Amino acid sequence: MQTRSTFHEQQSANRRNSVVLIVLVTLLLAALGFAIGYGTTGYVEGAFGVTTGAIVLAMLLSVGSYFAGDKLVLATSGAKEVTQQAAPQLMNVVQEMAIAANVPMPKVYIIDDTAPNAFATGRDPKHASVAITTGLLQKLDREELQGVMGHELSHVRNFDIRFSLLVAVLVGSIALLADFFLRFTFWGGGRGGRGGDRDRGGGGLVAIMFILAIVLAVVAPIIGRLVQLAVSRQREYLADASSVELTRNPIGLERALAKIASDREVLEVANRATQHLYFTNPIKKFEERSSSLFSTHPAVLDRINRLRQLTGEGPLNPSDVQALAGLD
Repeated sequence: MQTRSTFHEQQSANRRNSVVLIVLVTLLLAALGFAIGYGTTGYVEGAFGVTTGAIVLAMLLSVGSYFAGDKLVLATSGAKEVTQQAAPQLMNVVQEMAIAANVPMPKVYIIDDTAPNAFATGRDPKHASVAITTGLLQKLDREELQGVMGHELSHVRNFDIRFSLLVAVLVGSIALLADFFLRFTFWGGGRGGRGGDRDRGGGGLVAIMFILAIVLAVVAPIIGRLVQLAVSRQREYLADASSVELTRNPIGLERALAKIASDREVLEVANRATQHLYFTNPIKKFEERSSSLFSTHPAVLDRINRLRQLTGEGPLNPSDVQALAGLD
């Protein structure tokens, strides 16, 4: 018998993991900034200046996406806003979940695509939207739809869009800083600071820091991206557990995950920039554009088995595993 857990325990664990990952990427940015700043100027003040400048620049660049990113995602997805009269059951389910999550009723959009999926967007609960494909409405029953909408409204309630933006700012800062430094070094811009420090007798340490900065500039953006993806996966686990809290029914969400994962239709409007928003990864493993290393979602099998822990059930049996393996 598998050890039974509660959605509160899963929520706490996922929040702790998310915080740990945020701290990790922050330390990575600090290490890169210090190494570049000290390696090029020979001064601690220069190290702090470089790091601060990269963060400020990344935050300025992210302001536009913070206020207009949701509109851009909805437009590129071909989403059309719907009314109570056009989709009464969908609107009723979304309203139920919004009340359960204690958030305002979001705007509801439909994407004309037969691949079943959904996503939530918006910088806070007052400016939230949910988008659902026609395939999701056609292929899921009401109980399963509740599980999916509970998941998406949990993203809204947990401020996951804002949380993801924080991670993106940090990872973007790392990428900007690393790219600028490598270009600066390639054109010979880093020599003056190191030479000046040798005149002061600290050339050995500065040279070591400069070499370390080059290494970090190459590997830090990759590590930062992997951490960003790990944070995204933790927030998916958190939304699953929160959905069960809202619906008190892990079975509906489990069935929805299995149905969507086993559906082989491709969501054409999704791309690498928007895939992290969806309920399950819209880029299937059998597609050429797929990359398991850079997957934004945990495996559906893992998500289902975590839900089964809430009811004390064991993991999926081998036949179910074989049916779902490699599809999500």
